[in-house]
Amino acid sequence: MATELRGATELRGKETWGLALRKHWRLYTLALLPVIWFLVFRYLPMAGNVIAFRRFRPGGSIFGEEWVGLYYIERFIQDQAFWQAFQNTVIIGALTLVIVFPLPIILALLLNELRSRVFKRFVQTVSYLPHFMSVVIVAGFVFELTSLDGTVNRLVKLFGGDPISFMQQADWFRTIYVSSEVWQTVGWGTILYLATLTTIDAQLYEAARIDGANRWQQTWHVTLPGIRPTMMVLLILNIGQFMQVGFEKIFLLYNTLTQPTADVISTYIYRVGLTSGQLSYATAIGLFEAVIGLVLVFSANAISRRVTGSSLW
Repeated sequence: MATELRGATELRGKETWGLALRKHWRLYTLALLPVIWFLVFRYLPMAGNVIAFRRFRPGGSIFGEEWVGLYYIERFIQDQAFWQAFQNTVIIGALTLVIVFPLPIILALLLNELRSRVFKRFVQTVSYLPHFMSVVIVAGFVFELTSLDGTVNRLVKLFGGDPISFMQQADWFRTIYVSSEVWQTVGWGTILYLATLTTIDAQLYEAARIDGANRWQQTWHVTLPGIRPTMMVLLILNIGQFMQVGFEKIFLLYNTLTQPTADVISTYIYRVGLTSGQLSYATAIGLFEAVIGLVLVFSANAISRRVTGSSLW
């Protein structure tokens, strides 16, 4: 009897899956291309990680010619240039996480308090626009603004200071990079939070007002708890990308003068892998970076689930 019931359940499950596939085949068709993209550009390239443990020679097998074990891992562990890039990656990643991540939340809360729809839409439009600009254009803006006769130095002169060669001084690179990230990403980052704010029950605010809560108390006890699940999910995703500091923008902005503070793991991998042709060595470093990112995601997810009850899985 139990066997018959289990078989009937499995049959209904198969029929349900087949029925759903026939009924919603258009939706599954839309998902087909993204799945293929992930397979081709994300999962299949993972097979190439084997050359982190094998010696790759141009023109030879894509999986390497000779097994070398942990040789390349030991090599970058002893490489001072790698650890300098690692330190820069951690610092820039931490600055981006601490400064850039909270700003969309703050901007969304401020926009949510606006009563003028026209002004609110104007602020949203102005803050969203930089997201749609190419990184090359953003880098061009940065160079123009920070040049010796650019807007920033004109303001410096206006207040009696001397012009500063921002893009030739290593101490200024991190400030410039994080500032450009704020300008380019904060407005776009508010979209999810504004959408989440619309799902908060208005009766909660009404009950808080009846209890005598002011606007700050309503924000602290109603608004922030309402968007906390979204905040935690995005925080986990940002922590997972902690080591993957934007290669394109840093590559376009940095030079030999700013390299001591600007060179990160991704640009270091580019130099040793593509410029110097040390593909096995670069793969070993990239694998190390990926492992750190994986550990950070799992750790952040576990901590978030235990502390706040919100997590990715």
